[in-house]
Order: sequence, then C-alpha cells, then structure tokens
Amino acid sequence: MGKQIFETLRLEKIVGGGQALGAMNDGRKAFVWGGLPGELVKIRITKKKSHFVEGVVTEVLEKSPERIMPRDENSYLSTSPWQIMPLSSEQTYKANLIEEAFRLHGVMLPEKIDVFTDGVEFNYRNKVEFSWFGDKTDNGTRETLDLAFFKRGSKGKVVVEGTSLAHPNINKLAIEIRNLLRTKPVTARQLKTLLIRTDQQGNAVWQLYIKDRLADLISKEEATQLSAKGSEIIYSDPKSPASRVTERLNKFGGTTLTDTILGVTFNYACEGFFQVNIPVYEKALSDMRDWIDHENNLPTLDLYSGVGTIGLTIGGDDITLVEINEHAVAEMQRNITKLNRANAKAILAPSEKSLEYITGEQIVIVDPPRAGLHADVVRRLLETTPPRIIYLSCNPVTQARDVSLLQEKYEITHHQGYNFFPRTPHIEHLVVLDKK
Repeated sequence: MGKQIFETLRLEKIVGGGQALGAMNDGRKAFVWGGLPGELVKIRITKKKSHFVEGVVTEVLEKSPERIMPRDENSYLSTSPWQIMPLSSEQTYKANLIEEAFRLHGVMLPEKIDVFTDGVEFNYRNKVEFSWFGDKTDNGTRETLDLAFFKRGSKGKVVVEGTSLAHPNINKLAIEIRNLLRTKPVTARQLKTLLIRTDQQGNAVWQLYIKDRLADLISKEEATQLSAKGSEIIYSDPKSPASRVTERLNKFGGTTLTDTILGVTFNYACEGFFQVNIPVYEKALSDMRDWIDHENNLPTLDLYSGVGTIGLTIGGDDITLVEINEHAVAEMQRNITKLNRANAKAILAPSEKSLEYITGEQIVIVDPPRAGLHADVVRRLLETTPPRIIYLSCNPVTQARDVSLLQEKYEITHHQGYNFFPRTPHIEHLVVLDKK
C-alpha cells in the first residue's frame, strides 16, 4: 500500500461531476468529495494526474454555513455525497450546473432554470445493489459477513446496515438475507452482490450474485421465510466485476415486479431497466406529454427507449421504440402485447444503426445514456428535420453539446430540470426543440 498524501486547501465551487473544486499549492486543480464551497479542508489525495488531483475531505478546518450532518455519516460518500447540504442548496447547485453546461457550449436557455423536486429526500430509491465484506471474528475461527458499499476514491469497502436513500423494505430485507447467510458456510469472497428491488407498494424481490456455483446455498423453506415475494441465486462470472447473469442456479417465486406509470401498467424484471424514483419520473412524463402533438396524430419515434416507459405512456398509438438491450426489448415487447398496442413497434438495435426510422415525419423522443446522442443520430436529425425533438437527459453537459449542434435548424421551446436523485449530484434535464 502506497504512502497516503494529504493537502490543505480552500474549496471554491461545485463543478459538473459533483465535487468541490480547489487549487493545490503547486497550482493543480483538486476535485474533492465531501467538501462545500468556501470551506478550508484537509484532503486525502486519491488520484494524481499531471494537471489535477482527486481527493476526499478528511477534516473540515473552516465550515460552510450550508454544511449539515449527513444522515448516513459513515457511508454517504459512497451513495449520496450531497447529504452534507440542505435540499434547498442542492436545488440551487443543480440549476447552476445546468446553466453552466449550456453556457459553456454557447447555448442560451430562454427561461430561468427550474429544477422540480417533490421534496422527498430519502427512502425514494426502489433499487439498491449491495456488496459484501468479511472480517475474522475475535477468535479467528470464521468470517463475519457484512453488507457493504465501495468507498469512493478507493478499492476499500464500508460496512453498512442499509442506506437512507432506499425504500425501508429494501434495508429490512437486506439485513434478513445477511443474517441468513451468516449461518451458512460462505465467505464474502465467494459472493459478488445483492440486488434488491421494490415496487411502489413495497413488494420486494432480490437476486444474490455469487462467484462460486454453491449448490443449495439457500433452501426454498428459508427463502419463503424472508420478507420478499421472490428471489434468485445467480452464478456470475468472477472474471467480470459487474453483476451479470452467467447461470441462474435457484429461483424461489417470481422476480418480476409490476408498477403503474401515468395509468399504464408495466412489468419489469428485478435486474431489468426501470426508473428508481417513479413519482418524479411521472412528473417529467406529464410535462413531456404536453409537447406530443396528439391533435394532428403524428407518429412518434422513441430512441434509447429502455422498456418503453416513455413511448408507451405518452407516445400515442403510432409509436416506434428503439433499444439496444435485448432484455429491455423483451420486457418492452411483453408490455406491448399486454397493453394490446398493435401499432407499437419494438426495434432491437442501437439508435445510431436505426437511422432509417428517423424520417422527419414524426415527433422524436430521445433519452440517451450519459454519453448523449451518437453523432450519426444528430446528423440524421439535421438531415430529416422532424418537427419536434423532446430530449430528456441524465447529463446536461452532453445534452448541451447536442443542442448546440441541433440549433443549426432548431430552437429551444421549453426546458425543465428534475431532481430524480436527491442527495446526489445527478441531474435530469428536459429540452424541447422545435424546427425553426
């Protein structure tokens, strides 16, 4: 283990990644977790580059008046590093970051930026993935098994009993599973992750991803004693750090959940694509629906569509949905069949390989990953000029980049921010673009 390096510095502002920015004595920029603008802090450097460093606050020497005590004092940096500020400050910072992203790309937003929140700061997440940590007991005879999250800025872990962001039933079930596994001859090294998900009614399902093919790790009788409607034990290739399904070893009950979004019922798998904060997502969908031209009955194209929660709720009858993930498309197709949407078409393909569907005759909805729109999609939109583009983004920086290119033929009609993930730096932003 290398020697730890500490530095004392003054923090200046919050930047796009969510860290606070300061300057080292040698002039390098420092991107710091756990600090607020104006604070004098001592940091532990976690990454060194020629022009910048990254670090974590170890001591606050001069506190900001905004600083509050994080609810998850030991683990907040792993899950929700903005627990150190009130929600009102978080809302301001998020609005400022949206404005800065667009200003840096030369885009003037027509209205003052507003970020919607329903005021729910905690217990909103319907999905959590836990890691595992093991340590020897006092007598060294066996390992104590604990739930854990990875420490931000290191490969270490922090032991947890849950997270305040999660639905209470998730934390409750996680402890039950941990306690059950403590009675088993299994170590943390043999386990990968525990994924737990709930619907809006609090019904929970779980998947335990393991690195060894452990036969009968949990019996059917034991599984039915847990506060869950269904579960799976999954062997996941230990060579991959991600929790991917290599082989489904055991299944107890169903692991498919059902939720209603704007009156439309969706089924989704425990490991499937689905929103983690449905009430705020419904607000965003309601706002987007106002910009769908239902009167003229234009067809709608939904790119990067996931399981179809946007297109199948607000997209109208004639909707084409394009998604790259085969599992999401399978769920989408099942939802289309269940909803009896004969004119809805599900396309399994990358959006940039489905350019023929962008004809210029439809309203186009895009909800891309953090990387934003593929350059080929932007080019095709500019070639065909559909009358309206409705662009929901989880990364205002790449959204601003794309909008700056689309402004060649489009103008911003509407924009709105959404706080899908309170106590974290993540921001969602909606832009409606109309052809000039």
